[in-house]
Amino acid sequence: MIVVKLIIDVRDAMGANAINTIAESLAPLVAEISGGQTCLRILSNLADRKLVRATATIKKELIGEQAVQGFINAYHLADATPYRAATHNKGITNGISALALATGNDFRAVEAGLHSYAARSGQYKPVSVWERDGNGDLAGSIEFPTPIGTVGGMSKLHPVARIALKILGVKNAKELSEVFGAVGLVQNFAVLRALVTEGLQRGHMSLHAKNIAMMAGATGKMVDRIAEKMVESKQVRMDVAAELLKEISL
Repeated sequence: MIVVKLIIDVRDAMGANAINTIAESLAPLVAEISGGQTCLRILSNLADRKLVRATATIKKELIGEQAVQGFINAYHLADATPYRAATHNKGITNGISALALATGNDFRAVEAGLHSYAARSGQYKPVSVWERDGNGDLAGSIEFPTPIGTVGGMSKLHPVARIALKILGVKNAKELSEVFGAVGLVQNFAVLRALVTEGLQRGHMSLHAKNIAMMAGATGKMVDRIAEKMVESKQVRMDVAAELLKEISL
């Protein structure tokens, strides 16, 4: 089997249609030159020539020395085992997949590219790194493929996507990819900060309690009051929310 790779600069387009069209057009020539038969003619979502990189430094005074060490420990754990790396990277895609959807891009292509890039060494790894810099501050960096575009597809057709791009103020795919990098890194920071300080479950239970409160009929400020009482009592249930709503309403 021979694999012929075409490297194509698709500029501000995501590029799937352009690349697939070129691959289809060249297939007969490849078959003629090789004397064989062409099989697949399609793009790869591992767009490792279209990478975005973002970095950030967080002063240790802002989050505390213990949290800085917690970030570093969390990164090394993700680097050591794919079981943690999978969830580490999933947290990153929570942000960038939402951004892809909002801007009319293919979030599945973005996720496929990120995950395959994370596994390029043969072991699945985190796409972000957290370490100390020379001043002892927390330094974060991220790198992943961005098969996204600002022209073609839904980015120019869907009214919400057009509004999102206008709000972002991006002029081309390069600038949009920089937003993807920033969102991915800050999303990772937010999740890890919760994990290494108060724990993620507290936040999850708070959101769950608010959902239960609204399902029980609570509105406005009552939602927060009922949710807080359920979390404090460690009884996040529909019947408890209904009873609390009844008591508050009296």
